[in-house]
Amino acid sequence: SNIDCNVSVGSIFSVYRRRSSADKPCTVDDILRPGTDVIVAGYCMYGAATELVITFGTGVQRFALDPALGEFLFVADVKMPKDGGKKIFSCNEGNSLQWDAPILTFVEACKDQGYSARYVGSMVSDVHRTLLYGGIFLYPADKKSVKGKLRVLYEGFPMALITEQAGGSSSTGMYKGKLGR
Repeated sequence: SNIDCNVSVGSIFSVYRRRSSADKPCTVDDILRPGTDVIVAGYCMYGAATELVITFGTGVQRFALDPALGEFLFVADVKMPKDGGKKIFSCNEGNSLQWDAPILTFVEACKDQGYSARYVGSMVSDVHRTLLYGGIFLYPADKKSVKGKLRVLYEGFPMALITEQAGGSSSTGMYKGKLGR
């Protein structure tokens, strides 16, 4: 595991506005909602430093834990480079034998266009690098996991909102001939 070898890992979260009355127990409808209903999303990354990255729906802010104070201090607003930034692609090529042809073609095109491969294997670490330096992160479905492996509710939705609020794009891929979001 990534924890066993001291690779940075993280916790991802999102917040929805409650629909049900506050004086009653919450319902399934409070939880099982589309990602477009998320009002706050963030992650905390634990490694050489502990960072908190969060959006309240207007921009993205980055904080670092100061262990001496025991508090998170503001580092910067996070904005992905408008030109796409560094030519980096991040995916687990170890699964490439299980990918559909269009994904293989896309990854090969990245290589042909001079993109460098960088993959930590910790979604928080890989997306964090992509937010700071630009590039592309993908975790495609494959023949073993035909619906993909990312959990949409607590990985896909929050990371998509953070990425979009930092000026990037996010997608679930092609579905019935249309780019999903």
